[in-house]
Parts: sequence; C-alpha cells; structure tokens
Amino acid sequence: MNTTDTHNQRIATMLFSSVYPLYLTKIEKKGRTQAELNEVITWLTGFDNAKIETHIQEKVNFESFFHQAKLNPNASQITGVICGYRIEEITNPLTQQVRYLDKLVDELAKGRIMEKILRK
Repeated sequence: MNTTDTHNQRIATMLFSSVYPLYLTKIEKKGRTQAELNEVITWLTGFDNAKIETHIQEKVNFESFFHQAKLNPNASQITGVICGYRIEEITNPLTQQVRYLDKLVDELAKGRIMEKILRK
C-alpha cells in the first residue's frame, strides 16, 4: 500500500521522545514493563537502554532514529495491519520501519509472549 508523501513526511519528523511515553503508557496499562518495551526497541534497532534514553533526551525525530539504527535482519518477518496499513505492503522504508515498531509495541500490549514478539 502506498502512503502519501505528506503522511511519510509527518512520520519522518515525528519525535521519538513524543511517541515513547505513549508506547510506555499503552503497554503499562496491560501489565507490561518499561524493560520489556526497551527490549523490543533494542531487538528492532540495536540500541541499548542508554542509547534509547539519549534519543529521548536529544529529541531525535524518527528519520534520525532509524537512520542510526541497525535494523534487525528478522524485521521483515513483522507482518500484519497497523494503523490501517498492511506493513509488508508499505513502500516507504522509513514509514515501514516506524510501523514495525508500532506493531511490536501492539503485540507487547496484547500480551504476546516475548519469544514470539522477537521472532525467535
């Protein structure tokens, strides 16, 4: 599925630091922890806890966040629909990467076991 240039630009300029607390609230309401959220982010991006915190403090946008990331080779196994878009059909690489993260957070909030979330 093609997303519009406006949509892709909005995602690129969105601050990771503004979305992270929303992720955290979502998963904590379902009994998950910040450590689990960070584990999911680390699996996808290769960032450790200190680097995640640095990105939050420096208010990096998603474009910079994913530009610095070393995407997990198994990320392409993340499939399904998120925010009305089928992840595997998104043609913009950055938008697809952000939707990968959204999907992982969604799975965490839904109580999926970590082994399955991390595609082991």
